[in-house]
Formats: sequence, structure tokens, C-alpha cells
Amino acid sequence: MKRKLEISELIFKILSYTLLCVFALCCLYPFVYAISASISGRSAVEYGSVVLFPKDIQFDAFKRMFSDNMFWNAYSNTLFLTLFGTIWAMFVSILGAYALSKKRLLFRKFFNFFLVFTMWFSAGIVPQYLNYLATKDVFNGIGITDDKWLVVIAMGMAAMNIILLRNAFEGVPSEIEEAAIVDGASEMQVLKQVYLPMTKSTIATVALFFAISRWNGYFWARQMISNTNEQPLQVYIRNILETYTDLEQLGGWSYNYAPDSIIFALIVCSIIPILIIYPFIQKYFAKGTNAGGVKE
Repeated sequence: MKRKLEISELIFKILSYTLLCVFALCCLYPFVYAISASISGRSAVEYGSVVLFPKDIQFDAFKRMFSDNMFWNAYSNTLFLTLFGTIWAMFVSILGAYALSKKRLLFRKFFNFFLVFTMWFSAGIVPQYLNYLATKDVFNGIGITDDKWLVVIAMGMAAMNIILLRNAFEGVPSEIEEAAIVDGASEMQVLKQVYLPMTKSTIATVALFFAISRWNGYFWARQMISNTNEQPLQVYIRNILETYTDLEQLGGWSYNYAPDSIIFALIVCSIIPILIIYPFIQKYFAKGTNAGGVKE
């Protein structure tokens, strides 16, 4: 019986590892193909001869892309939205989660239910769009004409992330907080010196969620940012996809590469920052999700 269990366990591990390897390759292949297509020659890309490795290697697509001022302008806008959007969202989420984690909060159950209710039911895109337009009018009324700040402020909350932080804060032993209060710590000092250090894994995970959301943000950035000089990288890529049909529409770009090579080069450049940041936060990911997603 024991031998049969060992054999079945071995078969299960082999099948599991095989499926995981296949899944990992399926996820990795599009990125590898994008890199290969971005540095391959025009004929190789247009005739579909690029399958895995690049052919007729050239870097003209990247050179032309780097020489485009609109690309760097869109890249800087994306960095702005990601940096300040993440900071603002974390500020709102941490304060909200800290308050909701306190049993002494008046109407705590109602606020928690109201927060979860927004995850079940949504007013829809049109009411949300009208709400953003009203916010935009308020911003214009106080002299803020940069639409990027509208996206930063308006997208500054996510119910799921607040719940993750709230559950993590609830897991902090109350005895530690009581000891800090006895020592004369204020509410903000308790949050800064007790809760934040003890839940840094969840905080790092939620910050990663917000950063990826802001970096990949496309729909609302396109709807709310009317000035092309303020649009982020994702909108810039989409505009190129919608406007070009041949090489001439690319504004006289070099004939050494296919128009698709420009698109793939843009995709590669838009992915690289996340690939650089993710390994440093990955160690907090599983621990932070478990700490915030499981309530004792």
C-alpha cells in the first residue's frame, strides 16, 4: 500500500511539474517573441519567419523609437502616474484600513459592509465617467488643469486592497498596541511604528498591485486626459496601433524594419520596468497575500 502511494505521488509530481513548465513556457513565449520581432529585419517580420529567435538582427526600431520625443513624453507621464498614483493610493488605503481594523470605530460594521458592497455592485461606467467629469470641473475651478492629477486622485482607492490591509492590521496583537499607548504613543505613532513595520509584507504586495494597475492603466487615462502631451505610454501605444496602416503613415520611419517592429519595441519597453521591480517585491508577495487575505 505504501509503495502504491509513493508511485502515485511520483506520477502526480511529474504531471504537475510538466504542466507548470508548459504553462511557464506559454507565458514566456509572447515576451520572447516580442523581443525577437522588435530586433528582426523587415522581411523576416513581414513574411512571418520569426518564430522564436530573431533574424537579420538590427536595432533601428529601437533607435527610431528612442528618437521620438512623444515616446519619452509618454514614458515620463506613465512614471508620474505610477509614482504619485501609488503613493496617493497607499496613503488612502493605509489610513482607511487602519480605521476599519479598530473595533472601537463608530459604525464599523456599516463601513466594512459598505466597502464590500462596492465590490459586489457597481454603478457602471457611465455614472463613473460622469463622476470623474464632475471631479474634473472641481479641479479646473481651483486651478488644477493637469489631467494627470485627476487620474491620480480619482483612482486612489481599491476596495480589495483596503480589505487586504485591514485584515493584516487586525492580525497585529493588540497587546503591542496597548504597550505603545501606555508609553505615550499617539495614534499616528502607533500606526507608523507598530502596524506598518509588522505588516510590511502586505504593504509591499498592495503597493505592487497599485503600481502595476497605474502602469498598465489605459481606459480611464485615455478618457480623462485630453491633452496628448499628458497621455501615458499605454495610450501612446494604442494611438500608434489605431493610426498606422503602412510605413508612410509612420512619418517616414526607416524601411530597415517592419512597422510591427516598432510596436513590439514599445511593448518590450513598457514591460521592462515591471520586470525590474517585481523580483525585489516577489519575496513579500505570497506572505503578504496570505497575511492580508486570511483573518484569524
